[in-house]
Amino acid sequence: MRLYTTLTFILMSYVVIAQPCSAGMAGGYPCDGYDLLSHIPLSTFNAGSANDSWGWTDPQTGKEYSLVGLNNGTAFVDTSDPVNPIYLGKLPTHTQSSTWRDIKVYNNHAFVVSEASGHGMQVFDLTRLRNVSNPPATFTEDAHFDNFGSAHNIVINEATGYAYAVGANTYSGGAHFINIQDPLNPVDEGGYSGSGYTHDAQVVIYNGPDSDYQGQELYFGNNEDRAVIVDVTDKANPVFISDFNYSNVDYTHQGWLTTDQRYFIIGDELDESSFGFNTRSIIADYSDLDNPVFHDEYFGTTAAIDHNGYVVGNKYYLSSYTAGMRVIDISGIATPGSLNESGYFDSFPSNNNTSFSGVWNVYPFFSSGNININDIDNGFFMVRASVSGTDTTPPVAVCAPYTATLDTAGNVTITGSNVDGGSSDNSGFYSTTVSPNIFSCADVGAPITVTLTVSDVAGNSSTCTTEVIVVDNSPPTISCPGDMTDNPEPGSSFFTMPNYISAGGVVAADNCDVVSLTQTPPAGAQLSLGSYTIVFEATDPSGNTNSCSFALTVEELGVNDYFAQGLSMSPNPASDFVRLSSTNGTIDQIQLYSITGKTIDQGFSITTEGADFNVAGLQAGIYFVTINNAVTKKLIVR
Repeated sequence: MRLYTTLTFILMSYVVIAQPCSAGMAGGYPCDGYDLLSHIPLSTFNAGSANDSWGWTDPQTGKEYSLVGLNNGTAFVDTSDPVNPIYLGKLPTHTQSSTWRDIKVYNNHAFVVSEASGHGMQVFDLTRLRNVSNPPATFTEDAHFDNFGSAHNIVINEATGYAYAVGANTYSGGAHFINIQDPLNPVDEGGYSGSGYTHDAQVVIYNGPDSDYQGQELYFGNNEDRAVIVDVTDKANPVFISDFNYSNVDYTHQGWLTTDQRYFIIGDELDESSFGFNTRSIIADYSDLDNPVFHDEYFGTTAAIDHNGYVVGNKYYLSSYTAGMRVIDISGIATPGSLNESGYFDSFPSNNNTSFSGVWNVYPFFSSGNININDIDNGFFMVRASVSGTDTTPPVAVCAPYTATLDTAGNVTITGSNVDGGSSDNSGFYSTTVSPNIFSCADVGAPITVTLTVSDVAGNSSTCTTEVIVVDNSPPTISCPGDMTDNPEPGSSFFTMPNYISAGGVVAADNCDVVSLTQTPPAGAQLSLGSYTIVFEATDPSGNTNSCSFALTVEELGVNDYFAQGLSMSPNPASDFVRLSSTNGTIDQIQLYSITGKTIDQGFSITTEGADFNVAGLQAGIYFVTINNAVTKKLIVR
């Protein structure tokens, strides 16, 4: 396989890196047989640590989404293009942050529990992810089940529509049965406490080799010091079948059935640190569910602690903390000693120590073969099995036109996925770039030809061209002065409308800078006594509009008529010195305001004869002079 050029670009504030596994490394991470598709660090999610993960495939679109557990909530990532994932948003924790959070999916809904106090079970409608207009969004839960508070884990049997909260503060930490067939209306149906605390479990409709239990709903629990089997077909009467014990037990953490349901692969979370051996997986033979027996044990290549493990076909995908994701070939599981490691991707490259750092969970169930990895310390990864052999077949590039909308700053950046019309590659995944990809106000209007480049991990590439239309949908911003009162012109019963726009009282701006303003009623209009709404409209070159208004009251001189009639202010309009005088009283106080209401200190000189002040330093426009806090006169500065 030929190396391909590292693709690095900024997308929604995080770095996405695609890199094949070559010479034991992929983008700085140790690997064997698994390529790095992308990585989203914890900082992008605004989280301190990661925990569980799961997946959802939209039955309507076929798009794959990853559900990412965090200490402070659940993140949702569109991983349908695993090289260019999109962080869609986060569902915050129901109460408080916690190291432990677990997620499962049923009928297009996510069900989330946590060991946070009072958290209960959150229900989130995953179809909302189809139309997220401005990611990342902050989501709210669609329903909540509060018949328990904290819970360590949640198990769902999708075949029956039942959820099983385990490690909760109910039923001695055993299984709490919840009917979720109507996801937004969960129904409490009791629980099982007969075997004590369950840390994790798997619940299935049994179709394994034991004919006594064919078609029954069976619960395979991991209960700290043993594995248990319980028939939960009748929720009102769960029946204990058997339990399984093994040597060197310390903490029976999690287990998963093989595809034929004959074997149960168990991970003990503390045996490595307690007994000093390498990562150990215990294999129990469940051919006779009434009498499960030890079959084999597999020791890994490192001393790392094992956490969650899942079976897909003949592979066992194990999250092995500091050693990352380890993939075990179990095709020969019937023969003891036949298991072997077939590959790995280590998202925690600093060490393989026996400690609780690194990978918490892997999700290997996407039909595409893409795998999500959730690393406690380093965040979210997408990986995929490497393409074997020499690949010389280029991808098929398919373009689609795209409309790019400018942001409020007048810019827009597009990615290859925006103009990808369904490209493909024989390897199953590919990366895309587009050029040009940055546009501004100057690009609004005519179509712009862009080139999409599609590349695979072997370095093969192909291109196509399409058109991008840049549009501006952001309206201008506009602000008006406050409401005001004015009087008719001296010797007239009408008030002449000034030009508030040229006076600077109305301020407008736009992301593309150019904006036109109109005033209604227009400047020069003659207004009789009464109240009016003065409306201003701003329009940008793309036809987007916005408006504001203020109330204008035209009235005769009121309470202070006598004083006002004796006031004179000249010259008006003025460009330097202005003289105020009064024949019907003394002037004690003067204040000058801009049309927007801002106070202006002009160092007024008040004498018994009147007052003088200088406006030479002011910008041209309309101002208001208030005398003795009683009478206001309009002053025009040129």
